[in-house]
Amino acid sequence: MGNIKGDVKNIDEQRLAAVSRLAYNMRSRLPQHCRRRIILEYFLNDLQDTVKQMARTIAEEKIIPVRAHLDETEEFPRAIIKDLADTDLLGVYIPEEYGGLGGGCLELCLVTEELSRACAGVAVSYAANSLGSYILLEYGSEDQKQKYLPGIARGNTLAAFALTEESAGSDASGIKTTATRTNDGYLLNGAKLFITNGGEADVYTIVALTDKERGIRGASVFIVEKGTPGFTFGRKEKKLGIRTSATRELVLEDCLVPVENVIGREGMGFPMVMRLFDRSRPGIGAQAVGVAQGALEAALEHAKTRIQFEHPIISFQAVQHMLANMATDIEAARTLVYAAARNIDSGAKSFSMESAMAKVFASDMAMRVTTDAVQILGGVGYMRDYPVEKMMRDAKITQIYEGTNQVLRNVIASELRKKKL
Repeated sequence: MGNIKGDVKNIDEQRLAAVSRLAYNMRSRLPQHCRRRIILEYFLNDLQDTVKQMARTIAEEKIIPVRAHLDETEEFPRAIIKDLADTDLLGVYIPEEYGGLGGGCLELCLVTEELSRACAGVAVSYAANSLGSYILLEYGSEDQKQKYLPGIARGNTLAAFALTEESAGSDASGIKTTATRTNDGYLLNGAKLFITNGGEADVYTIVALTDKERGIRGASVFIVEKGTPGFTFGRKEKKLGIRTSATRELVLEDCLVPVENVIGREGMGFPMVMRLFDRSRPGIGAQAVGVAQGALEAALEHAKTRIQFEHPIISFQAVQHMLANMATDIEAARTLVYAAARNIDSGAKSFSMESAMAKVFASDMAMRVTTDAVQILGGVGYMRDYPVEKMMRDAKITQIYEGTNQVLRNVIASELRKKKL
């Protein structure tokens, strides 16, 4: 499996033939039902089509054979992350001048969806890399970008983002971590909880208060490298789902960070974070779509082969209607996620509502679809020998992180109130 950078960036007429051959070769290596999903028409360009197929190939060849082991052992999927790096997929959203493929939110969603179809834990380990670098990409200085983005794009540097604390979940204003200015830089003190890629990432973008009197309006964002004195890791969480991903506490005790590691202007952390989540929520929607797609495929295959009352259970209308609803909901969610991602990539100034809608609808859908998949498989669906019980466990978190669906419904309603009909 070679890398795709030379085939998909700067696509022109001379390279279209090479890209087409690559796409055909990858497609021909997949089972027929997988190829059909890939070639459905979603108006994807050459870059998008190719990264989607490459992610599907990695999911089929590298993730599915080990996903049960990774779930059971809770081992971080570093070998798979290396495979993703070797094929340039870690840099799919990073501009070409920093070593990436020059894609955007949609390309990132396409990869996340395909990985999630196989294992949401691997997918979130992949996607958290972009969450940790988005603020740097959008608000960082040129020196910061040159220092960190090429390594992130190549996979030499893994990133993570840290906002959540014991007192700050849905309410970001509850953060207590402080950053005190000194002659040498900033001293960071506090603790962050539930940080994806915690302990595994090399670079962290961490939100801390530089002006406690202003509360969240006095927050700033800092780049903190693993190994910085005063920066350590607490317990690794034991989770219901996405077990292969590392979720860990970050501990900051008089951690000295140089002034040049502040991203953007001091005190602008809160709007940066809100903008970050608006950009990243379609990725959670894509994760949910991928999980649901995997569950549907497993349920459909079982329904065709499981014999009861001398007939395959897919011949029963009750099961047919469940499968029809599952497939319809998945396509609706996929379309909404892709539309939200395209809106972001278009350069739109405001996309909070569309982003929240994509995440809410897709994650609620994934919970329904995976639950129905377990029901269709019946007793074996409840057993760990089959993947759908894992998919149901994995789906739950998509309703919770990066804004609970209850809070995001408030965001949607607030945006509706502002709009002139």
